[in-house]
Amino acid sequence: MDEKKKVRLKDFPFTFWVVIVFEFFERGSYYGVMSILSVYLTDHLGFSKENVGLIKSTIQPLLYFLPIFAGAIADRMGYRKTLMIAFSLLGLGYFLTSQNTEYTLVFASLVIMGFGAGTFKPIISGTIAKLTDERTSTVGFGIFYWSINLGAFLFPLILVPILKAIDWSYVLIASAICTGLMVIPTIFIYKEPPREEIKKAGFGQALVDVLNKIWQVVLDWKFILFIVIYSMFWILYFQMFDTVLWYVNMFVDATPLNNTISPVLESLFGFKWEFGVEHVTVINAMTIILLQLIVSAIVKNTKALPTMIAGISMGILGMGILALDSNIWIFMLGIFIFSIGEMTAHPKFISYLGTIAPQDKKATYMGFGFLYGVPSSLIGPILGANLYVLLVDNPMISFIRTKLAEVGSEITLPANISITEAIQAAESIGLTKQDILPYAHTSELWLIFCGIGVLCIVGLVLYDRLIGARKAGDLK
Repeated sequence: MDEKKKVRLKDFPFTFWVVIVFEFFERGSYYGVMSILSVYLTDHLGFSKENVGLIKSTIQPLLYFLPIFAGAIADRMGYRKTLMIAFSLLGLGYFLTSQNTEYTLVFASLVIMGFGAGTFKPIISGTIAKLTDERTSTVGFGIFYWSINLGAFLFPLILVPILKAIDWSYVLIASAICTGLMVIPTIFIYKEPPREEIKKAGFGQALVDVLNKIWQVVLDWKFILFIVIYSMFWILYFQMFDTVLWYVNMFVDATPLNNTISPVLESLFGFKWEFGVEHVTVINAMTIILLQLIVSAIVKNTKALPTMIAGISMGILGMGILALDSNIWIFMLGIFIFSIGEMTAHPKFISYLGTIAPQDKKATYMGFGFLYGVPSSLIGPILGANLYVLLVDNPMISFIRTKLAEVGSEITLPANISITEAIQAAESIGLTKQDILPYAHTSELWLIFCGIGVLCIVGLVLYDRLIGARKAGDLK
């Protein structure tokens, strides 16, 4: 039967393209904000890094845990109504964050945004699943993942620098507009996808069903142990939105890169471009856009565990490169290699997961594969923030205190002083930022995270040897 026709763009219904646009704007808004949020909260609102770590360790797990419940609610309430709620929460959360400067209010505003993002996530993938079939689903989800990375690439690359130059809070306002306005096409254009008739059970029963599934999975210690071990690698990933941004802001001089790229862009497009903290996520997204298909083709027929270990090793190498030097080219190389490692390891994680899930419950177990993001996003930001303060900020502040005492200065640095304020105090006695930076233990910071990656590899190898797949066979 020659029914294997090539999938064309017109094979996808109009609603498919509507949700692709939704995904582009939502992910662009999210990554646009996350590309600067940690620096905005510390340097512009004056929050401590430890408190920012607490915020991030609260809002990010919502994106991984809430979809379990949001999907069940959407099946009963309808996708359109659930999407309207999600976009309303997103728009409101971003806007309130842009208007507040007090810690508790900013925290609460970002939690509202987190609830919106966690509610939004399963609706789009669910819609695509319902609007594609066996022939079109691979291409359909490929377009979906491409739209995520395109949003994560373009918003921080172009929109964020323009808005940041006016006021950093404008990035949040733009994200509020880009998500809040999506309520309009949701009402007038989005068409409810076909869905199975669900028994007239109330939300209470739906909640009980979801909790029963979660409990069923949680009780399987082999499955949960594997998720926890793998999540150690993602602790490294979540540093890209916190410790790496603080590091770039303080230590990385982008002048050589700017001098190379800016004249070219200015002559071609007429605008001046400079590397900023927001472009860290751009490197990651650009690498995935350019190389994901190539990497996927290379590892298509390789065994799951060795490929995962190879990918995680590349991630470790990428982070280890950051320990070598703060040179912009070395920094970019490190993030580039880390990104290749990420896109190598993760698809094979899904593959290996299928081998440790019970045959009769495979669909349920695979549906909870994203839980790796809960412990990693819960631990990563708090751990990163506290390690950064301990190894980077505190040694520099201690050096400044010593120098202030040596010259007999009357300036005293309070216990909770920020590194920015401490450097300002140091400048009053003739110290420069370049005099102070060498006292930070940045290399040790990145090597500790490399160590966490190594622990992940050791854990995976031991798991495979001692527990492994439930069924013997080739782990492909």
